[in-house]
Amino acid sequence: MRYSSGSYPRSVYPYPMYAYPQQPLYPHPYFQYTNTPLYYFNHVPRNHQQCYAQPSMQTDSRNDGGNKDYGPNPFVVNIEQATEKNNNYRTALWTGNHLQLTVMSINVGDDIGLEVHPTTDQFIRIEEGQGVVQMGDSKDNLDFVRNVYEDYAIVVPAGKWHNVKNTGNKPLKVYVIYAPPEHPHGTVHKTKKDAMASS
Repeated sequence: MRYSSGSYPRSVYPYPMYAYPQQPLYPHPYFQYTNTPLYYFNHVPRNHQQCYAQPSMQTDSRNDGGNKDYGPNPFVVNIEQATEKNNNYRTALWTGNHLQLTVMSINVGDDIGLEVHPTTDQFIRIEEGQGVVQMGDSKDNLDFVRNVYEDYAIVVPAGKWHNVKNTGNKPLKVYVIYAPPEHPHGTVHKTKKDAMASS
């Protein structure tokens, strides 16, 4: 059975559904439930590109690639866009009492540098480029080695020596979450040399 656009019955709808706590800007079609608060539903097109936006979820353009640390205030950002636009070696986007978000750009053939954080767990997500990650219990025994690519995540436990090297042909763009924070609020290192000088 076929249905024309906008005439789908409530029991038949072929798209993935997502709930939002307010009405979308383009309510086609949506369903209303009687519970409180009301949640409206909208479809996501087959190409998975968002065709609508909610005011509460819109990204402040100042957050994308800017040098301001927005912590510890509430913060929303398109993290992929902010990471790819960042050209500094390290920029702290958000620093709170228990967590820190930074974006990094590692030049071709360069690396983050061998380091260890005794009391800090670390999450690294690659948004652009490729590399190799090494980890180990000592700087002379990096027995954990993996190739990593765009969309890969790296988790570094506290106390593990680690390094990430750019093995691609363009800058390696990553964002890093430290828990607890590792760098001072508002940290901006334009180059790796600047970062080494401040450590």
